[in-house]
Amino acid sequence: MFPFSFTRATDERAALSAGAAGGRYIAGGTTLIDLMRETVERPASVVDISALPYREIQFGPTGLRVGALVRMADLAAHPQVRSEFPVIAEALELSASAQLRNMASIGGNLMQRPRCLYFRDISSACNRRQPGSGCPAIGGENRGHAVLGTSDQCVATHPSDLSVALVALDAVVALRSARGDRRVPIGSFFRLPGATPDQEHDLRSGELIVAVEVPAGAYTRRSGYLKVRDRQSYEFALTSAAVAMDIQGNLIRAARVAVGGVGTVPWRLPEVERALVGRTASGQVWTDAAARAADGATPLSGNAFKVELVKRTVARQLATIGTRV
Repeated sequence: MFPFSFTRATDERAALSAGAAGGRYIAGGTTLIDLMRETVERPASVVDISALPYREIQFGPTGLRVGALVRMADLAAHPQVRSEFPVIAEALELSASAQLRNMASIGGNLMQRPRCLYFRDISSACNRRQPGSGCPAIGGENRGHAVLGTSDQCVATHPSDLSVALVALDAVVALRSARGDRRVPIGSFFRLPGATPDQEHDLRSGELIVAVEVPAGAYTRRSGYLKVRDRQSYEFALTSAAVAMDIQGNLIRAARVAVGGVGTVPWRLPEVERALVGRTASGQVWTDAAARAADGATPLSGNAFKVELVKRTVARQLATIGTRV
């Protein structure tokens, strides 16, 4: 590690002041500490915000509000989350080991950095670490990399399972700084790499994630998360699918679908959703809709299999949720 100063913020004002001065926020520390140990991240100042009161899990007529410091394990285990928003609970439980879920915060989960081996190897070039240095994954080892939302600057997948579920449900990220509050739709919070892959989030200097808000909908109860990976324990997704549907009788009235493991950001599938709404639930409908899941994909030398895999993953999860009571 490189030398750094450490401050424990005892209240929100102190935290925002330290953040405005350039401090990096830390809560559970399950991502930042690893990156500092590997010298991928080299902050001069680290601000511990774990004493702040962002730990509420609140339900109301408009939906769910989750404080940024709620632990992943606590949100996944919450009875009402499990019954009203099962896709969130399932995404969390499939995200990491039990030890990490007991430490990691919801806000920190959204702020994860890529798991690309080139990003985490400081001896390799990486445009996310050093803009303009190149992306060796494009012509190198890229089996686990993205096929959607890529650019000639970066092809790293987004690592968060929870974020895929939140994108499917049109969640909003509540932000706070010394300048005031902002609410950003989560689909806009994550930035495509484009020509600036080092700019991963719509998070301004000194801003702090306060909460995540998930709107209520008739589709949230009939929802779930499927993760396909090389092994069942503590592994990142090759593909994943978050699906939520409102089905009345046998008619699909609303659908929300997003995928992970294949995009540089959590990837919403509006064409799949449009192919579902107004149709009668059936195996052929699931297959036909899922055929649009890889529209626009640009596979690399080692990950072309993901194009077919994501279609099959979406079809399987549509069938699962479509028959869920």
